[in-house]
Amino acid sequence: MEIDRSEAHELPDDRLPARARKGRGAVTNRAGRYEPATTELVDDGWSREEDELPPLRTTVTVDTSRSIIAHNKSPDVPFDRSINPYRGCEHGCVYCFARPTHAWLGLSPGLDFESRLFVKPDAARLLEAELAKPGYRPAVIAMGTNTDPYQPLERERRITRQVLEVLSACNHPVGIVTKSALIARDADILGPMAEKRLARAFISITTLDRELARKLEPRAPTPAKRLEAIRALSAAGVPVGVMVAPVIPVLTDSEIERILAAAAEAGATSAGHVMLRLPLEIKDLFVEWLEAHAPGKAKHVLDLVRDTRAGKLNDATFGRRMVGQGRYAELIHKRFELASRKLGLGLRDWHYDLSLFKPPKRKPAPARPDDRQLSLL
Repeated sequence: MEIDRSEAHELPDDRLPARARKGRGAVTNRAGRYEPATTELVDDGWSREEDELPPLRTTVTVDTSRSIIAHNKSPDVPFDRSINPYRGCEHGCVYCFARPTHAWLGLSPGLDFESRLFVKPDAARLLEAELAKPGYRPAVIAMGTNTDPYQPLERERRITRQVLEVLSACNHPVGIVTKSALIARDADILGPMAEKRLARAFISITTLDRELARKLEPRAPTPAKRLEAIRALSAAGVPVGVMVAPVIPVLTDSEIERILAAAAEAGATSAGHVMLRLPLEIKDLFVEWLEAHAPGKAKHVLDLVRDTRAGKLNDATFGRRMVGQGRYAELIHKRFELASRKLGLGLRDWHYDLSLFKPPKRKPAPARPDDRQLSLL
């Protein structure tokens, strides 16, 4: 049973505590920031703690976007364009900073984000059209900057691979960030591109603890599988780095050195880290997750998050949002830098070659029939 808080004068005393669903990251389907009402679960007398919540099915909808390259002017990211073949992400990482984008669709950044997915099947065709425009100037296209391009859906849809095929044919540079070992499938494309200095990849590893990863990132590959992906990409000649991201106070911060050492042993040649970010709806979703999975550590975690964000749970200021500030953030940064230097990560110069780009030779395929303007007659 749910009660509409917009119509209630006070919250009920019989509210039910949030409960985790097996295989999902978010604990609730909290309404997005644009919705006029929110809901609270209340006990109608039939609920029992031992009852398992029913499974939440994943649905997939076609996204009919007319362009595929997204541009940004953020001064604290090293790229100005990106491609996201999917909206939403079934990996279900509870801390994912992309969750609030689902609110733009009138959906919840919570469970909706990881169960109501959107695909862009025309991504490769749209990319060809944009690269063929007169005056287009190449710069690295980033993938994995919002949702993961190698989430489970990619195994069947292969949209990311199609995009890489277009980029490879045009000698266009690409940079990829992913949590998925599925990226190793495309080593046959990324390897030859890397030989031309057109491709590099980063594998994100939050923790080496398999059980903690299963709760934080329930449908992402295990940490061991991600290390295997680093090894496979490195063997294919792809420059591969590790992202220790996000660093979560109390829960994962003790693992920084171990993650870096394991990645370096697997073949990583560079590394980066990002402090936990909790923008917009993610703040409440993460607090719910802590209460469900780590109630005894919740206060300590949140106190240290506030220490990195000037007393708040989030700071969106450019230049500070990724690294945080304060003594705790400085300590994390120093530990990361010391371990990276010791392991030889990040010391090798590498740059993309933009001079090889060649626009698509053939004209882009016509729009699919169902994308055309409908006739009035």
